[in-house]
Amino acid sequence: MTYDEAIAFWYGRINFEVKAAKPSDLKLERMRSFLSRLGDPQDRVRIVHITGTKGKGSTAAMIAAALRASGYRVGLFTSPHLVHVEERIQVDGQPITPGELAALVAELAPVVRECDRHEGQGPTFFEIGTALGFLHFVRRRADLIVLEVGLGGRFDSTNVCRPLVSVITSVGFDHVAQLGQTLEAIAFQKAGIIKPRVPVISGVTEPGPAAVIEEIAREQQAPLFRAGREFRHRYRPPAGVAVSLGGRESPEFALKLRGEHQAMNAAVAVVTLDRLRATGLRVPTAAVERGLATVHWPARIEVIRERPVIILDTAHNVPSAMALVRTLRESFPAAGRKVCVLAVSSDKQYPEMLAILGEYFDYFHLTRYSNNARSVPPEKLAPLVAKPYSLHQSALAAWQAAKSEASADDLVCITGSVFLAGELQEAVRD
Repeated sequence: MTYDEAIAFWYGRINFEVKAAKPSDLKLERMRSFLSRLGDPQDRVRIVHITGTKGKGSTAAMIAAALRASGYRVGLFTSPHLVHVEERIQVDGQPITPGELAALVAELAPVVRECDRHEGQGPTFFEIGTALGFLHFVRRRADLIVLEVGLGGRFDSTNVCRPLVSVITSVGFDHVAQLGQTLEAIAFQKAGIIKPRVPVISGVTEPGPAAVIEEIAREQQAPLFRAGREFRHRYRPPAGVAVSLGGRESPEFALKLRGEHQAMNAAVAVVTLDRLRATGLRVPTAAVERGLATVHWPARIEVIRERPVIILDTAHNVPSAMALVRTLRESFPAAGRKVCVLAVSSDKQYPEMLAILGEYFDYFHLTRYSNNARSVPPEKLAPLVAKPYSLHQSALAAWQAAKSEASADDLVCITGSVFLAGELQEAVRD
């Protein structure tokens, strides 16, 4: 099987990143059956399992970076990707190669077809990607895997493992059609990754969802470490954090990723690494310091240029839009205009996102991305914007207009979706 054939086979499966899933589409039986036919590779690796409405990707990257700095071979599974699908499956920061991907898909394809014959609907795009990750990490002899949930947690295809530690970074409104209309309902879905007697690190502080997580942890007899309770953090803008746990405060860590929300993510990562130490892993404080200071996680309030300030970001829900605005106010005082290049997905709470962004930005270049069918037409966004705007039928045209109009004192931020950031990242970096 060639690489192109492998990609065509994989992308030919049902893909809930393109077509939003219904609650009835989310189930684990299909994934368990699929992995069983592959020899259950998820049972042959040590795993840190991470979910959350926002922050799970950044937290996963921080943990992986600190473990690599400790000398371990680390697999990192995240989604979605910015540009190339291989980014989802990395070992020590290196994505799976096209050749490795093609070989694994060729190995999986007969099993997928067998599942199709016996089960009606066989594995989906994301389920195949998860299986590819498990197999690649086993073949590359990863010491540990940092595994990010795709959607929710309880019925996500990653939730077939027994991890060393489970992590819930945050609970907010996103994917409400699949996860529920209240924070408590969403918390219930995310807390589905909690396993019997496996430690849980939670960055959730809102009383309602926090109570749901506490109840499920109690039912599972899972030791729970809660932000604001068992651990606390002290943030020093724009990028410093110290973490208190068990009566001890860490040294202040310098953060590569900016913002108060990233300080919270770092605190969750530090406590997770402490719990990994309790399992017998060697994770020196110097390695934690190096990991937090050097982690590579692009398009998360990433500063591309300083005059004018150009920022590439992926805020795609209400909590992440709030974090973006807060960080921009705090860390990037702009003397000139504040300009937003924006595209969003149809299954997001984009009216609320636009209201939040409209409190900060002076001008909007509204556009769409071409790499996913869920993009909202810019004409549909226009009535929701209370600031001056222009409409662009391509993301590149929007970026070029914003770039050409920007003066040295302005700030230009590309945000709204991982898909927009992925489509524009090469042009923005040029």
